[in-house]
Amino acid sequence: MKTFDELELIEPLKRSLKEQNYTTPTPIQAQTIPAALDEYDVLGCAQTGTGKTAAFALPILNYLGKEARKARPNQPLALVLAPTRELAIQIGESFATYGKHLRLRHVLVYGGVNQAGQVRALNRGAHVLVATPGRLLDLMNQGFVRLDQLEVFVLDEADRMLDMGFLPDLKRIIRELPEQRQSLFFSATMPPKIVDLAQSLLFEPVTVNVTPKTTSVERIEQRVAFLERNSKLPHLEKLLLGDDVERVIVFTRTKRGANVLAEKLSKGKFKAVAIHGNKSQNARQRALDAFKRKQVQVLVATDVAARGIDIDGISHVVNYDMPVEAESYVHRIGRTGRAGADGIAVSFCTPTERDELSAIERLIGQKIPLDPNCQSTDFQWDKSSGGGGGQKSGGRRRFGNSRSRYGSNSARPKRTASNGSTDPRGSGNGKRGPKKSFGQRKRATVKA
Repeated sequence: MKTFDELELIEPLKRSLKEQNYTTPTPIQAQTIPAALDEYDVLGCAQTGTGKTAAFALPILNYLGKEARKARPNQPLALVLAPTRELAIQIGESFATYGKHLRLRHVLVYGGVNQAGQVRALNRGAHVLVATPGRLLDLMNQGFVRLDQLEVFVLDEADRMLDMGFLPDLKRIIRELPEQRQSLFFSATMPPKIVDLAQSLLFEPVTVNVTPKTTSVERIEQRVAFLERNSKLPHLEKLLLGDDVERVIVFTRTKRGANVLAEKLSKGKFKAVAIHGNKSQNARQRALDAFKRKQVQVLVATDVAARGIDIDGISHVVNYDMPVEAESYVHRIGRTGRAGADGIAVSFCTPTERDELSAIERLIGQKIPLDPNCQSTDFQWDKSSGGGGGQKSGGRRRFGNSRSRYGSNSARPKRTASNGSTDPRGSGNGKRGPKKSFGQRKRATVKA
């Protein structure tokens, strides 16, 4: 594998990389940067935390920095679209870091804040525009952004954009792009809608897939704890008191749940703050900054943060609520174990969340081990064939059945796994059939 010194990067970029102690590219960087430097379109499939930002930022800065390019008012030369404000801000920080020794200007455009400062920055001119789709379209409709001079277009976290309902906005933006351009497209997964979007966007791309679904979770120690709902908070507090716990992200299903949990933790022994879509951008940024500076130990978040946070030193991720979508699990736990580091992910599973756990285990192709340090003493799994508690004789109550009442005083035998632990999942192996790799698909062509 080539080092950054061996890549055909201009000297100011190499100097910045040395200052950051970057020596060896990650797999996605090693396979996409040379192609991007040669001005090919690129289709990259890689999970978050694998270095995708540098994979597109370095080629863009290299291209624009080769010769003096004047930034034109309201007419960027490169556009990077990101799904969330947090990710856009982090991408902007990367451009500032890598382009430290270049006379190139980048501008951030995202919602949740007054547009006046962004408009002034655009009027001064920007070589690179980093934007979220909604605010970009607003400014385009007002005449503050024109894309007719664009030379490089990047779509980052494309699958997350579709999950957030941005597909109509993306199509409107893509229609405004000049036909002659270089396009770089990155996504963590490749469902059919993403494939269709890539085919409409890219011309004979170099296709790189460096992350099979299990790769991003192999280095993370995963555990599951079967708990009653009212046992989650005390078990979380017990976990947070562990000697190996440094910074923790706790994921909840709802915004209200995030607020309530952060408030309860803060009233106890822990410094915690919540982040979700209902918070203003300034409040979200203050929360992230406090978490980065270790002023708070616990960041309670909804899935809006699953792909928008890139912070080193997160020792634990806790799924306080199981994610509704199985793929969100991979993105959530990917907040730890960044850049090759180890991490721990603990999921709290109640009786009603068994289906979500099963879907996750099918997705990652493995059964998540039980957490021996975090088991509820009041959790019961009924496999009896008797008729107590209102059951019909010979009947069997299923785990998670909404008609069942868990935690009652009636005695119920626990289901015991072969290793003697209580595991309400059954004996399925969690395997699924093979799936075609994206590389087997037909290469993309540009559609009019």
